[in-house]
Amino acid sequence: MGEKIVLLITGIFGASVGKIIGVFIVSMLPIIELRGAIPVAFAMGLNWQTAMVCSIIGNLLPIPFILLFLDAIFNFMKKHNILKNFVLGLEEKGHKNVSKIEKYGFWGLMIFVAIPLPGTGGWTGALIASVMKMSKKKALISTGLGVIIAGIIVTIATYGVVGSIIS
Repeated sequence: MGEKIVLLITGIFGASVGKIIGVFIVSMLPIIELRGAIPVAFAMGLNWQTAMVCSIIGNLLPIPFILLFLDAIFNFMKKHNILKNFVLGLEEKGHKNVSKIEKYGFWGLMIFVAIPLPGTGGWTGALIASVMKMSKKKALISTGLGVIIAGIIVTIATYGVVGSIIS
């Protein structure tokens, strides 16, 4: 899916700029985030520096908005029965992960976000921070650091390990 998005954007903006914009947009998407955007960048032939920087920035961009507006949006959706079960499911997912993270607070959230596995990215980290009622400033810094660490890990894994196997 990520590669299709990049190809579409590349068709609109041209090869070099389109790839960068495409990787940036893919890294903003929930679930895919930079864990999917960096391998897509690799497949598209972008250098590791561009891939990592674009993916980290793109992954970081939605986090402040999630932290600031998630509670209000979820409350509105539940009150007006708009995708209420979906919202309740997301809240349940956040509560399920809280116990693992709450014990370690700031550092626990950072490590959770930094682990490059599906469902542990910036979007989920911001959701958990919101459920934990962590201060917005701490949550933003913790989640941001986790995204940066995940970006480094995924870049090394993709461009270092996979790159050496393919070469």
